[in-house]
Amino acid sequence: MLQFIFFVVISLGINAGNLAQAADPQHQLGAVSFPTSGSKAAQKHFIRGLAALHSFWYTEALDAFQQATKTDPDFAMAYWGLAMAHNHPLWEDQDLESARSALSKIKDIQSLTQREQDYIRAVQLLYGKDEKPLRDKTYSQAMQKISQKYPDDLEAACFYSLSILGVSRNIVNKLRLQVEAGAIALEVFQKSPDHPCAAHYAIHAFDHPDLARLALPSAKRYAKIAPASHHAQHMSAHIFIQLGMWPEAVTSNLNGWRTSVDWVERKNLPRSDRDYHSLQWLHYSYLQQGLLEKAAAVFEIQQKDMLEGIQSHSNSRAGKYFYRMLAATVIETEQWHLADKYPLPEGWKPKPFSLAGYNFARGFAAAMQGKISEAKKYLSEIQTIRKKGFRENYFKRMEYLEVWELEIQTAIKLFEKDFKTAIKFAKQAVLLEEKLPAPSGPPRILKPTYELLGEVYLKAGMLPQAQEKFAISQLRHPNRIRHHHSAWGQ
Repeated sequence: MLQFIFFVVISLGINAGNLAQAADPQHQLGAVSFPTSGSKAAQKHFIRGLAALHSFWYTEALDAFQQATKTDPDFAMAYWGLAMAHNHPLWEDQDLESARSALSKIKDIQSLTQREQDYIRAVQLLYGKDEKPLRDKTYSQAMQKISQKYPDDLEAACFYSLSILGVSRNIVNKLRLQVEAGAIALEVFQKSPDHPCAAHYAIHAFDHPDLARLALPSAKRYAKIAPASHHAQHMSAHIFIQLGMWPEAVTSNLNGWRTSVDWVERKNLPRSDRDYHSLQWLHYSYLQQGLLEKAAAVFEIQQKDMLEGIQSHSNSRAGKYFYRMLAATVIETEQWHLADKYPLPEGWKPKPFSLAGYNFARGFAAAMQGKISEAKKYLSEIQTIRKKGFRENYFKRMEYLEVWELEIQTAIKLFEKDFKTAIKFAKQAVLLEEKLPAPSGPPRILKPTYELLGEVYLKAGMLPQAQEKFAISQLRHPNRIRHHHSAWGQ
């Protein structure tokens, strides 16, 4: 009996030093363990930074690691943490200069444990002299060695899993890498179900129509692991939307939005730090349930914050999601006239890709109303943006603009009842969408191409072909409201 009591006390003592948990949900970020050579007072900040890092809460992670360096200026691993927080592998974003500056403050690694030295050498490779894709790959190989060297180190497994996802970002045949990263995350999940990386990285790895079901347990758990993180609240919606689970998707995104609003108010941060990503996904999830008034209220929040940002000349992130919410408002409801209520706001300076998306929403809606000359004007605007070019990344690709052009042309031909040409354009759009990243969340293509092709076939009186395309679209976007309407020819 005494032995059992001693074990419980020791266990609680160990956990107390390593958990990034607290009684207050505002501070709960999950359970992580990472022994270091830093002082006990600094280690507390370090652990919080590490847990925040696993939920991609980079602002909070940087703050915590900086607190650790203030508490213990010689704390080498806190500078490692700062460098890690300047790398956002799934957002294709990296602050090379700030990361190198943090690493330059690590003076003597010989006094550190071998494990700490291994971690520092790995991150030094991440910020080496080569081009970023090669640095990402070299870093991933180093993390693989560390995870093999320390098989009981869950952090090594986590960072190796994440590094694989980073490397796979722009690889064409990425399925094998996604499965590998997800399998590692699920192994961590089995060993430590309260670890934030375990659920989070599994969701990212399996965020694909063919794999999403594998991450459903992770999706159901992640929000409870890290209630303080708005990203953790939202992230489960990636799987819920993949599976067409609209009430669950609404809950995730509503919690993500509210958590971010509370955080911004509590810390007195700029309004633009609110999580408009969750807000946009919430808008789409409401539309998929036919809850038009709730969706409209959400769109109003985006509009208000965006216009305030324009007027105050502040960099409002709300504007980034305008074209997607406008497109969803008209495409999901087929209330095409609503697009006319949203002219380009005066003083708005969107990036080329966002402007192209806006022109698509307006052009497609115009074509569906038979306003052909207006539709062609918007079509021309997209073509101009495409010819000028822009900086491409994982989600901003030239093919999206080509699809949008083809879909407006399809809608024009559909209005003219030239079904043969409409089918030709829609088929070309399908082939282009197949080259783009698999669906994740609200369709980035704005109007799914298989769905459009199915609708064209339906209007052309070709029911078997229409049903075939709707079936494919349903696999890519389960339980979409438009599928239910289209299947009945509404």
